[in-house]
Amino acid sequence: MAVVLTGKDLTIDTIEAVARRGEKVELHPDAEARIKTCRGFLEERIEAKEIMYGVNTGIGEFSEVVLDDEQVKQFQKYLIYNHSAGIGEPAPIAHVRAAMLLRTNVHANGHSGGRPEITHTLLAMLNKQVTPVVCEKGSVGACGDLAPMSQIALLMMGEGEAFYEGQRLQGGVALEKAGIPVPGLNARDGLAVINGSNLLNGIGALTVYDAERFIKQAEIAAAMTLEALKGNMKPYDPRLHQLRGFQGAVTSASNLRRIMEGSDLLTGKEKVKVQDAYSMRSTPQVIGAARDQMRWTREQIEIEANGVGDNPIFLPEDQTVLTGANFQGTPVSLPIDTLGAAITMVCVLSERRLNRLTNPALSAGLPPFLTKGAGMFSGLMLSQYTADMQIVEQKILSAPAYIQSIPAAADQEDFVSMGMNSSLKTRQILDVAAGILGIEFMAAAQALDFRTFSPGRGTQAARDTVRKHVEFLDIDRPLYPDHNSMMALVPKLDILAAVEEEVGELDTY
Repeated sequence: MAVVLTGKDLTIDTIEAVARRGEKVELHPDAEARIKTCRGFLEERIEAKEIMYGVNTGIGEFSEVVLDDEQVKQFQKYLIYNHSAGIGEPAPIAHVRAAMLLRTNVHANGHSGGRPEITHTLLAMLNKQVTPVVCEKGSVGACGDLAPMSQIALLMMGEGEAFYEGQRLQGGVALEKAGIPVPGLNARDGLAVINGSNLLNGIGALTVYDAERFIKQAEIAAAMTLEALKGNMKPYDPRLHQLRGFQGAVTSASNLRRIMEGSDLLTGKEKVKVQDAYSMRSTPQVIGAARDQMRWTREQIEIEANGVGDNPIFLPEDQTVLTGANFQGTPVSLPIDTLGAAITMVCVLSERRLNRLTNPALSAGLPPFLTKGAGMFSGLMLSQYTADMQIVEQKILSAPAYIQSIPAAADQEDFVSMGMNSSLKTRQILDVAAGILGIEFMAAAQALDFRTFSPGRGTQAARDTVRKHVEFLDIDRPLYPDHNSMMALVPKLDILAAVEEEVGELDTY
């Protein structure tokens, strides 16, 4: 079923469906009517010679320069040329599709002033898989993602480049092959395409979608390690966390308990410590805090996805044009940035549990570095090195971008969000996290193979899935193939699927 754009109903899940899986998109008739009404209002104001930012004035430092009628006709073209100033490799197709979808939904609110033909062209490009080539870097996340969105707008003039049917083509050629007319740019049309934080928010939306599934897998890896270390199960009783009141911790504790259901550690057959180390018993509190932060990030991204991020904003019903800063990326860049730090925190906890698995002084009787031939063999000693290196990479990337403003445009734009940096580095943090968690999965499976008690049903399902990809380490072998296999396995979600098949769907929030 097609995703129908109303301006108010996009979710992270529908963004993912369109961006990655090619779900078709339609414009609701009421949204179509709003766009036409707004355009009619704008054209009346143009005819009346009303001064409107970005319509018959320059932009940024040139906002006080009033354009004559002939300049108004040409201005949008030069606006897009000037702002197509990014750098670097093309952004992933899914990221650009997410940005196009979000921009179209802004138009659906009926306050952007572009012609309906512009909105329909964006829709046609989505539905026919024409994706503009957009440099990944260049946006400062205020006045919108101007540089990358301008490369999308180039196609409105039949220019730029696009990916179509596996080829990188000149923009006009791609549109012609897909049967999409070139709409051209009239007054306001170019700015209506570029003036919002849509690419950084699209990247953020897809990152949250993946992070929600990563957090569940972090709990599965934790459960495996906790069982391998003969953890005391009392810290994972949901009642403990309900008394404190943080929903994320309640959810994490419940998930952990479900994964470990059926374990001998829950029946009292195995002797456990009275109290475990923080890296074990604090798992629900730490992962829960990340889950609470992630929920806020989802909320902020979805508000932005359904809001009017533009400037100026046209209010036909009030016969008013408002100039402001609804393009400012900070409301989403801050939560996206802090999500990255939260993911790093979860990975730091994972590495500390990995340390306890491999350190014979801390591992509750497991062999040193999880090898039967300690001394002759080093087991998983170097796996921890690899995890540690990646943790440091994440920590470096976790420095906030949202406080890194550098004034631009002759100090007219003297505070910017740097939200594209937030989105790109949070995406990178999550990609790196797959390698760290994959190593914990591998080590926990190795440790469980040394235990003779029966683990929980979910724990066993996870261990069995790991063993389909990585063999038990009997004698030393090169570990990089195993590390890479596990790093690839985490985003494939095979472990999550196996566990949920056994114990039911784990809670997200």
